[in-house]
Order: sequence, then C-alpha cells, then structure tokens
Amino acid sequence: MKVLLFCFLLINSLMASEYYAKLEPFENYKVKSSVSGKVTFSNEKIEGSFANNSVVVQIDSKVNKIELEQLKKKLKLFNEMIKIENTNYKRLKSISSKSAFEKDTQKLKVVNLESSKADIIVKIETLKDSISNKKLVEKSNYIFNISVKKDDYVTPGTLLYESKDLSKAKLEFFVPISNVESIKNKVIYLDGKKTDLKINKVYEVADASHISSYKVQIVLDSVKVFSRLVKIEFK
Repeated sequence: MKVLLFCFLLINSLMASEYYAKLEPFENYKVKSSVSGKVTFSNEKIEGSFANNSVVVQIDSKVNKIELEQLKKKLKLFNEMIKIENTNYKRLKSISSKSAFEKDTQKLKVVNLESSKADIIVKIETLKDSISNKKLVEKSNYIFNISVKKDDYVTPGTLLYESKDLSKAKLEFFVPISNVESIKNKVIYLDGKKTDLKINKVYEVADASHISSYKVQIVLDSVKVFSRLVKIEFK
C-alpha cells in the first residue's frame, strides 16, 4: 500500500511542472528625445508616482513657436499672391492680342508660387511636429525614472525618462520545448494557489540564452505588488 502511495505521489510530482518568474509590469517604456534642445522643465515631483495627463519633460520650443507664427503669416501672404496672379493669368489668357510666351510666363508665376506654398506647408507641419515632441506628456503610466534635469541639453536619442504600464502584470519564464505542448491545457497554480489564468503567449523561437526553451507569458490583472518572485505550477 505504501509503495502504491509513493508511486502515485512520484507520478503526480513528475506530471506537475514548476517554474519561477518575477512579476513584472505589463509594459516598460524608455522615452527618448527625437529633437535637440535645452530642457526647460523636468517634473521630478512625479517620479515614483502615476501620471495624470502630466507633463514629464519639456524642451525649449520658444524659437520654433516664433518661426511657426512667421511661417503662418507667410503662407497667408502667398495665398493672396497666388489669388492675384491667378486672376492676372485668367485675364491675360482671354486677351487674344497677348502672345503665348506672355501667357506662359504668367502661368509660370502661379506655378512657382504654388510650389513655394507647398514648401511652406511642409515646414509648418515639420515645426508643429517638432514642437509637440518637445512637450512629453504621460496619460496614466507610472513614472519610474527621469534621466534629465532642467538646463540639460539633449539630442535625438537621449533617454528622457522611463515609464511603466502597471494596469496589468506579466510573468515570463522559459519552458523546455518538449514540455510546451503538455502545459498548454493544464491548470495554472501561482504560489500554490489554483487560478483560472491561461497562457497568454508562447514565443516559439528559442533565444540565444535559452537555446532549448521557449519563452512563455502569463498576464495578470489588478496586481498590487510587483517585482516579487512567483512560483508557477502546471497541474
């Protein structure tokens, strides 16, 4: 009887797969600058807390805004010039005594103005994009680390801050390729407690460090404590 009980427990332990993983935020973001400029604001008070449509870092955009306003005025002037030259062209076109050369010359004026207008529009949109990229706002993520201070000068690629999505959590661990299929339909236990969780994703390509295993991901909702070690069992 004892031998049968021992065999049952042994078989049961072999059938249960056990792994460990650290409970991590669902997403980690490293926000880098896409522009150059001087940091005019670094919200150090928000570091270590959740954002609420908060400005985290602001880069100087004063000159950009002045240039944008001037370009908008220039665009307005070009629209007026195009309207005038178009009217002149239509009048010239209807006069039979005017040569084809004169008509083509007037038409070329309109074409050149339209081309210049297009260039101005591109510059305006580029400036708008640059200005928006100089004001970094986070909606609700947890601000983990702010890497720049006021008066720092940044260039494209400079790390500004890190943020984390704590709305969900994930457990990622490696399972031998030969075991992956056998765990897919098993019940998941976390720290010995039965759950109704399912495997969220299996990365079916081995990486350089785990050449005979696939990475497996489990996603959890409403997690209060992150970065703790969790025992994962499949039974």
